[in-house]
Amino acid sequence: MGPATTTLPCMTAHDRGSATGSDGDRAQDLSQPWQELAADYERARAREDSLDRLVEWPAERDVLGDVTGRSILDLGCGNGGKLADLVRDGALASAGVDIAGNFITTPPTGVELIRGDLSYPDMLPELNGRTFDRILFLQSFGYAKDPVHTLRAARAMLNQDGFILLTRTQPIRYAVERAEQNGTSLGEEYFSQVDYTYRTGWNDDIALTKRTYTMSDLLNVFSTAGLWIETAIEPRLTVEAARRYPHKQAWMNKYLGILIFKLRPMALR
Repeated sequence: MGPATTTLPCMTAHDRGSATGSDGDRAQDLSQPWQELAADYERARAREDSLDRLVEWPAERDVLGDVTGRSILDLGCGNGGKLADLVRDGALASAGVDIAGNFITTPPTGVELIRGDLSYPDMLPELNGRTFDRILFLQSFGYAKDPVHTLRAARAMLNQDGFILLTRTQPIRYAVERAEQNGTSLGEEYFSQVDYTYRTGWNDDIALTKRTYTMSDLLNVFSTAGLWIETAIEPRLTVEAARRYPHKQAWMNKYLGILIFKLRPMALR
């Protein structure tokens, strides 16, 4: 999401053994700042030089391909604007879920926006019995209290030949930021299990706290949830965008941006 994209982190391999109880309560606490930041994020995303506009959404849209006649579930949909765009492009019978409930006021026909927790899509009454051709986690997966359960629930809601589109901030970005702040090495911070608290550029009065994660943590979550990676993309600025917005290219050169994964269910054994 948004410029200098950040989200709350996914539960790492070290956390997965205790996905309930106090850890679940803590995950709920970590999601609270997003509810306060949601409107600020949407304003930042709309800026002309937003990395979401320049890099992320074009790449995500390319992976989705032709959505004509497809049903889409956007888990962590923000204000629902991207889902509305997809329905205008031909998607049908689509739904978006976001805990903040700060939705666009006039969604197009075919869009249902639901205030709820993306962690348990199988428990939302509005989604009971529904299946979808495409399920999206666009910089939202880090809010899941139990990431493996969330992905398994999403996998169960896929139609035949459906896929999950999931994006995450490059974990190296957080390691670089922490190394700069703490005067430590990249390796120390990449493998650190200490929570990371920072202020976004969206609203300096509100801080986000995230659990750190490595690439192996992320890949192991996918496989444990019964998903395989069909495509992985590391989108970059176009030459023209880099020329027009050199400050964004400088940021990308240092922090790399996001990862985009196209995930499909593993065949049953």
